[in-house]
Amino acid sequence: MSTPTPTAETSTCCSTKHACATTRPLGAVIADSLHVTLHYGGEILKSIPAERFCEVPINDINHPAFCVGHLAIYANKVFELIGRADLKVAMPFGDEHFKNGAPCVAQDGRYPSKEVLVGTWTKAWTAVANALPEVDDKTLAGENPMEGRMRERFPTVGSVVNFLCAPHNMMHLGQVSSWRRVAGLGSAM
Repeated sequence: MSTPTPTAETSTCCSTKHACATTRPLGAVIADSLHVTLHYGGEILKSIPAERFCEVPINDINHPAFCVGHLAIYANKVFELIGRADLKVAMPFGDEHFKNGAPCVAQDGRYPSKEVLVGTWTKAWTAVANALPEVDDKTLAGENPMEGRMRERFPTVGSVVNFLCAPHNMMHLGQVSSWRRVAGLGSAM
């Protein structure tokens, strides 16, 4: 899918690279935020020593391994939601230690390495970012098939995909940012 060409009615207001956001498909707009999220995540994760990735410096704080593994498994949920299960990324780990409600514990052998977790998170969400611009607005306007509070809060596929791509990722990356400070690593930005 190509970027819409500006016309007299759709002048370029965002940059010289693309037309106003109002003329761009919603999937492309969501992908913009996801690209920023991927950059931010990469910056705060790269300087964490691998041997400290599962460290719990204080009680009740999620360590980077838990946060990144949790986020990685949700990329495939987005592929299901947009009708592109064929694009799912093979996860080199199960979701039992990362699903909603799973406890975050100091490393006891259950968590994969930093390299595996960060590599999987990056690969999976980059694949989502690449696929989103091709998703038609009709798909994103469809009813969210999830149940309960997720459907109540996010009634359309587009609203839940937007949440999973940007706010959900940023919420947990914010936890990693706080973990960095508690662990004595300071800000990465």
